[in-house]
Amino acid sequence: MLDPIPDQFNLSDYFLDHNVRSGRADKVAVYYRDEQWTYRQIQEGACRASGAFRSLGVKQEDRVLLILPDCPAFVTALFGVHKSGAVLAMVNPLLPIEDFEYYFNYTRAVTAVVHQSLVEGLARLRPRLRHVKNLLVAGGDPGPFLSYEKTCASQPPHCENAPTHRDDPAVWLFTSGSTGKPKACMHLQHDFAWNTERYAKRILGMCESDRTIGVPKLFFGYATGTNLWFPFSVGGSTVLFEERATPDVLFSLIAKHRPTVLTNVPTTINKMLEDPAGRDADLSCLRISVSAGEALPPELYSRWLKRFKVDILDGIGSAEMFHIYISGRIGEVRPGSVGQLVPGYDAKVCGPDGSVLPDGEIGTLWIHGDSAMTGFFQDDEKSRALLHGNWYCTGDQFRRDKEGFFWYEGRADDMLKIGGIWVSPLEVENCLLAHPAVKECCVVGWKDEAGLVLPKAFVVAKEGHKADDALKAALIEHAKTRLARYKAPRFVEWMESLPRNDRGKVERKKLAGG
Repeated sequence: MLDPIPDQFNLSDYFLDHNVRSGRADKVAVYYRDEQWTYRQIQEGACRASGAFRSLGVKQEDRVLLILPDCPAFVTALFGVHKSGAVLAMVNPLLPIEDFEYYFNYTRAVTAVVHQSLVEGLARLRPRLRHVKNLLVAGGDPGPFLSYEKTCASQPPHCENAPTHRDDPAVWLFTSGSTGKPKACMHLQHDFAWNTERYAKRILGMCESDRTIGVPKLFFGYATGTNLWFPFSVGGSTVLFEERATPDVLFSLIAKHRPTVLTNVPTTINKMLEDPAGRDADLSCLRISVSAGEALPPELYSRWLKRFKVDILDGIGSAEMFHIYISGRIGEVRPGSVGQLVPGYDAKVCGPDGSVLPDGEIGTLWIHGDSAMTGFFQDDEKSRALLHGNWYCTGDQFRRDKEGFFWYEGRADDMLKIGGIWVSPLEVENCLLAHPAVKECCVVGWKDEAGLVLPKAFVVAKEGHKADDALKAALIEHAKTRLARYKAPRFVEWMESLPRNDRGKVERKKLAGG
């Protein structure tokens, strides 16, 4: 294990360059469509990208914004940013075009690499983008901007990495923006190696023979880790694709590339189970699947394990801590629990006054580890409130049992107080998901005519079940017979689908707001 991380430290050297030095230059690193990119080609592409950035005036610690789908250009641009010593920021390319104005101006990025599909919209926005000097377009006609491919081709395939320090700024990861505009969590060079050494290598057991594939896209730190940085850290490989991660796309790519590690989210786990193609899909190539982003219901875990015979390691992480800090372990999964602490991290469950609660009681999770952000950009007040040294207040409600397993009970602001008693919406949701007619659901607080807060369930029914009043009554009765009666939903509303943000998380506040 790389411990301690040396003072002179560059993320490109740690994740990419070591593979070329170790004799893996001609090993395939990236599978994309029918293309195969070796570590040598990725390194040369990254050096050319670094040269392009520098030729355009990008200096060490300047921000560079990537707005790209999952493709080789994303990989070479990312490592080009690392090699330049600039600060990486990544944004979902599928956002509405108007949303990009905020990210450009908030990050003050001097250069951006964007996909060709955004050219027309960004040309309209360009007069309102106050700080960016150059836009490089990957994947086609650059219009009024510069071609990423042509600009990179004019640069040499070899370069020196910027002499970055382990504590230099490296990456901004965005929060999900559930309470307003997304904020940037500012991270240092060493944060990513520190988590990789502990989670990727010790918990996931990542090794050179691993090949990863992911449901979430690379702009999301969860996927940047599991589907790019982590496999590269051990000389493994990754499968990238631009399409939405629908069940048919996933089953097809798994059959074609035979990956060993699948990065997933509960919503897609459910869709893969519901898809007819899943009945005959061969996932025997997978040694493990990882789940995060939202709670994994025990019922969903059991169905997946029975169908595909592939274990799922649930976990919880955050942009503030870079990646997963509590995780299940291979051979030690307890359905419903997110697992135990990743080695090197520490945690405490605290009450409202900050006192540490005994095992078994529900409180707010505080997490400690050397991957913690330095703070939120332009939000010093929130940073000071939530950061105490390397301790971070997650706002998540947890209980820890006497064996050190953690059980997620929801967000602090999602908890419901019913008749003076706290209720975890997650507990009610897991109960409803055990009913054969429920595909997915979300429980929120809902005020009745008297102004009292009561549980309300928004439910998507499975195909073949009639979403009517009789089924509503059956679901309420189902909950009453399995939970304390006050926890059962008083109202049920049918939905075609649940609203989700660009990271796949259910937008509870939209539902609660009516």
